[in-house]
Amino acid sequence: MAPKQRQKLTAAAAAATVPEPMTIDSIGEDLLNNILSRLSAESCASAACVNSSWNLIINRFLTLPNLSSALSCNPCLQDAVDEVVDKVLARPIRPQFVMASIGPSYDLKEAHYLITGRFGCQIPVITSISYGIFGQDANTNQFEEVQWNTMKDNQAHEDLRNEDEGVLVTAGFLPGLIVDLIPLKRARELLIDDFMRSITDLSFSRSASSPMGILLFSDKDIDIKPVLAKLDYAFTEETVIVGDAGSRFLYQDGTISNRFNNRESTSAAVALLFSRDTNKLPGVGETQFHVMLSTGVSPIGPIYKAVNVEAKFRDNSTQFMARTKGIDFYLDGETILDQIYDELGDHTHSRTLYVGVPKTRRCTFGDVRISSMCMHEFYLVLRGDNKYLYVHGDGISDFDSFQFYHANPDLAYASCNDVSNDMKLLKQDLNHLKNDDHSNSNGSMHMHKKSVFGGMMFACYGRGKLFFGEPNVDASPFLENFPGVTFSGTYCNGEIAHGDYSFYIKESKGQSCIRCSLHEFSTVYLVMSYTPPALPED
Repeated sequence: MAPKQRQKLTAAAAAATVPEPMTIDSIGEDLLNNILSRLSAESCASAACVNSSWNLIINRFLTLPNLSSALSCNPCLQDAVDEVVDKVLARPIRPQFVMASIGPSYDLKEAHYLITGRFGCQIPVITSISYGIFGQDANTNQFEEVQWNTMKDNQAHEDLRNEDEGVLVTAGFLPGLIVDLIPLKRARELLIDDFMRSITDLSFSRSASSPMGILLFSDKDIDIKPVLAKLDYAFTEETVIVGDAGSRFLYQDGTISNRFNNRESTSAAVALLFSRDTNKLPGVGETQFHVMLSTGVSPIGPIYKAVNVEAKFRDNSTQFMARTKGIDFYLDGETILDQIYDELGDHTHSRTLYVGVPKTRRCTFGDVRISSMCMHEFYLVLRGDNKYLYVHGDGISDFDSFQFYHANPDLAYASCNDVSNDMKLLKQDLNHLKNDDHSNSNGSMHMHKKSVFGGMMFACYGRGKLFFGEPNVDASPFLENFPGVTFSGTYCNGEIAHGDYSFYIKESKGQSCIRCSLHEFSTVYLVMSYTPPALPED
């Protein structure tokens, strides 16, 4: 053999014994998927641009449901925003919407500017001032319940936080749904019909059907009841409607280049609209909403009729006297309240009271004819004197029937237990394997699994650890049934959840349906579940 041929063979043999250098693409798709899924959202976005293989893997897990939330009580607003947003974006997520709740001592405009600056101008964002927040602390990973001393009676609520700082941010991606933001404008009056038309037109343009859900935030100084009545009239219970009826907010609708939209003077409410995506990609499953309500008010005393009713628009209140069966003269507010507090055994008059009023509202929408709906509405009792009873808000008319309701700790506890049982049943239903009604060649069934991936709560500011004497009572139904699943919440002054709540009225058995959309001393739970797409047949 010639020397040159021998040299080539020796070099080839040597090269054959040296292993090729290991690259990240050679570690296998499962391991690569595991690595990429642990990146932060920003790093994941960069990694998706590396090559088509990485982009395919990243897009695959970015189409899975994702609700991410974090809380911080850092007294510095900039640091608090950075802590929660860094935590929310610590794992890959492609947010369709962002909701933020802040403490009353923070500046709303500054907070909204900082939050939208981190998420960009193409994502719908709502930033609101709340009465408290609940969620997982960005630094300790422990669930925290924070309530702020926003009450007028500081002495009665001295156990609340003196510092009114705190930020809660929740971002979500919900497969199979499209998210839009729609404001309720106001000029001299609320433009309710325009608001309703925007919701229905957009929802039907997206999916040719009613919306899947609406998250609604309204300004604390407006009467949201007529809006809720019209929403209740337009949509069945299949459309989930929940939210906070007493906040201040700013919003970014995700369609404008402006980094924030300061519409405090022209927007009375804002809605996140969730529509079914009829053009979703193959391999994308279905997101579902489940709503549960924990009540906390019990009726007390006789049925009254309001007389000499007069609305006081200057301070958004209503004054009236009352009559009841067996009494021929008008009762003044002081006499009525003394009777109610005597029945409660509360001689200090410290118990929060509401009046519940069944109202028949006449609703129209578009070309649809006028229809009547029986609504149950609550009004906070402000005071009583030797002439009138005073309640917050307007809407009560002469000869309207009403009954008093009071905050009831025993009912609130029992109701939380009922919600926990309902969630347990939901968990059992979702966690077992479901048949997709397709058989393969050997007769076995293709199956897929449903699961809960997130939840939110809207709780009355009068509840929480101050009322129950221990933390996390309202949150316990979700935390106990779905440990490790993202959960967050805010404390409100009016909790929105529409549906048939006939149990509020003792004499409702003969009535087919009594609607109630705005609740008091309650906690509304929104649970989100996901059904993966059916497996393809073999």
